[in-house]
Amino acid sequence: MRAIVQDGYGGPEVLHETRVPRPEPGPGEILVAVRAAGVNPTDWKHRTRAGFVDRLPLVLGWDASGVVEATGYGVTLFAPGEEVFGMLPYPHGSGSHAEYVVGPARAFTRKPMVIDHVQAGALPLVSLTAYQALIDTAGIGPGQRVLIHAAAGGVGHAAVQIAKAHGAYVIGTASAPKHDLLRELGADEVVDYRTTDFAEAVDGVDMVLDPLGGDTRTRSIGLLRPGGTLVSLLGGGTPEEAARAAERGVRTATMLVEADHAGMNAIADLVAAGALRPRVEATFPLSEAAAAHRLGETGRTTGKIVLEVE
Repeated sequence: MRAIVQDGYGGPEVLHETRVPRPEPGPGEILVAVRAAGVNPTDWKHRTRAGFVDRLPLVLGWDASGVVEATGYGVTLFAPGEEVFGMLPYPHGSGSHAEYVVGPARAFTRKPMVIDHVQAGALPLVSLTAYQALIDTAGIGPGQRVLIHAAAGGVGHAAVQIAKAHGAYVIGTASAPKHDLLRELGADEVVDYRTTDFAEAVDGVDMVLDPLGGDTRTRSIGLLRPGGTLVSLLGGGTPEEAARAAERGVRTATMLVEADHAGMNAIADLVAAGALRPRVEATFPLSEAAAAHRLGETGRTTGKIVLEVE
């Protein structure tokens, strides 16, 4: 099969298409013929250096949407020919930037008919991250105020929709050209971080979703109401932050997304109900994965980049 492989670490030029043996599903696994696979910031981070995944050669990609080709021993959830989408176990289960991928059956769910494979391939990692942060970790509910940083990004734009679907009042930070999109997605307030200090424009929130870390994380602690939660997706805080959070009676947590069958079912339900749709910035054929990485690394994209597999 064709796959995008890197034999070393570096820029997008280390990615090359080659032929590798097609995997076979083991017990509890399914073989998926990939039709589309999302590209996420974690892909180019792992391309650049050894991180959570320290093995070469390496095939990147955790998002996958496609058709079940074969099932391993003991699989009862799916049959060959069914359309599925899901996130491979993060971080060690990468490999979806290829014609076929093997993964645990329970990392997937059936693809809703209301979206195509490109849309489905854009959703799993960012939507699971948002869902696990908002619902599983922070437990947001109707009427709660949620601040989402980088709200027009991959995780952010999914988080806005998921938070709204659960009845929250959503405030998003993004540059001005992206404000119309955020309003379309359901954001109640938008803050232009380039011209406005979010720490002065926002106060009294129940939850902060922070994919940026650093100063953004530190300053966001002061915006939380007692009992509130800050969920960071990028590194832990300092002892000083922990002391400040304890003093204010708030919780801080650093979260790493996990493969999750129940979470994927919840995401599929939101999609089927029309409450969640991905914004796809661009698509590239599998062979142009390096170009997809170059675009993503500009930091100027909105929503997701997706690889299409013929």
